[in-house]
Amino acid sequence: MPEGAKTRVLIAGAGPVGLSLAIELGLRGIDCVLAEKGDGVLRVPKMSSVSARGMEFCRRWGIADKVRYAVWSRTHPTDFVYTSTMVGEELARLKLGSYADREGKLDYSPEGAASCPQIYFDPILAEKAKSVPGITARYGTRLESFDQDEAGVHARLVDAGSGEESTHAADYLVGCDGAGGIVRRRLGIPMDGQGTIATSVNVFFRSAELAAINTKGWAHIYRFFDDDGCWAELIAIDGKELWRLSVFDDPAPDLTGESYLRKLAGRDFSHEVLDVSPWERRDFLARSYRQGRVLIAGDAAHQMSPTAGAGMHTGICEAINLAWKLQAVIEGWGGPRLLDSYEAECRPVARQYVELSTGMYNAISALPGARAFGEMVAADGDVPKRLSPPGQRKAQICFEDSPVCVADGTPPLAGRAVLTQSARPGTRAPHCWIGDRRSTLDLFGGGFVLVRFASIEADLEPLRSAAHLRRVPFEVADVDSEDARALYGKPLVLVRPDGHVAWRGDAPPDDALALIDHVRGA
Repeated sequence: MPEGAKTRVLIAGAGPVGLSLAIELGLRGIDCVLAEKGDGVLRVPKMSSVSARGMEFCRRWGIADKVRYAVWSRTHPTDFVYTSTMVGEELARLKLGSYADREGKLDYSPEGAASCPQIYFDPILAEKAKSVPGITARYGTRLESFDQDEAGVHARLVDAGSGEESTHAADYLVGCDGAGGIVRRRLGIPMDGQGTIATSVNVFFRSAELAAINTKGWAHIYRFFDDDGCWAELIAIDGKELWRLSVFDDPAPDLTGESYLRKLAGRDFSHEVLDVSPWERRDFLARSYRQGRVLIAGDAAHQMSPTAGAGMHTGICEAINLAWKLQAVIEGWGGPRLLDSYEAECRPVARQYVELSTGMYNAISALPGARAFGEMVAADGDVPKRLSPPGQRKAQICFEDSPVCVADGTPPLAGRAVLTQSARPGTRAPHCWIGDRRSTLDLFGGGFVLVRFASIEADLEPLRSAAHLRRVPFEVADVDSEDARALYGKPLVLVRPDGHVAWRGDAPPDDALALIDHVRGA
């Protein structure tokens, strides 16, 4: 890299969060550089699915079908199965159906969650990033150090192969470099939380025979019980022959993985162990998300048990939240409070998901043995639903008390960690079909959009003029749908560039300029 290179945003880490941030910035015309110390090749799937909200972003980026059908077919079930072994007794099943079963039929999202393990998802994101002008990906490049002043950030980068050092100047630095990354540590931001809650083990292996001996039929996730309780879960990675077993807690792990595989199958079977990785299941949340021109997102900001499937989901939502705010301040129409709102909005949501993830892990680890669990399900058929990640409905987060949204006096949403269709300010704007395969969500993702329903006649010129005066990207979208009108609750709804509701009302605001200044953080 040339000495003294410059960019608008330097992103440390090219995992799913860093790549999502780069794509969103690039599509907004903001040039950025991804500095990734690895080679970009993933050999072990750390995550297995993309949330409904993540798929909505993929839809906007034009890669939703590529992600959905990367490895999982339209007809494979995505069920959760609770069982003793792969050849033993099935104790319970949460039926989620196949892609074909729910295609275009969901009432909360135009997409829904997708089974796309990270070994497939990250390359799709990387391919998209390479196609967007203004994005430069530097693999094999380590962020060694950085400092900042009022004018920007100065970083020292090191080529992992040659050891050559270079400097890079940026308006902003975003640490998407994970739990052990340099950015949060160098900022000295402490982590709050319970810490390590379990010592877990992942076994990634290949076996076509396991599918053949499986008496349960295909599912996405299998959870296994012995006499003491639920001890592990198995994820079908490609719906063919790749599998990942996660042993919930074993302080003295079997580093060959062999004893775990015999136990889950209930018999010997042909297999090839590809990787065995002990790891710590954690409960952590960074005390702050920003210092000056340096910010953090994803696992750099929070670490949570994957039991609820919320880690990558939370990080990607943070990337989308941050991207338009960086665009706004770089282009000059964002106010001084806008970047402060990133932490104010995203950290409380991350806290909800950390608590949800730990709570779900604790609930699973406290389950009784196989026989007692079967009796529990017989008495209460909703048990499997409560124990399963809310990935299908994890599209909604609400930015309570946001400094850049205008509260309308409606009460907070109950169960905010899962989707409740609502246009209460701070929420992700509701999905509703408004045409042939067209969702209300397809209206959003550029600048601010004022949704106007057909039944209202209002003078919107003051709002247009106020947005123009402040150079805020703004457009009006007329929607003629009674279903959408009922969901949105008001005839006028202002939606932010990230798809969250900023304001809504029965009539245009009395002071249009004050509203525009409020939502742009001035």
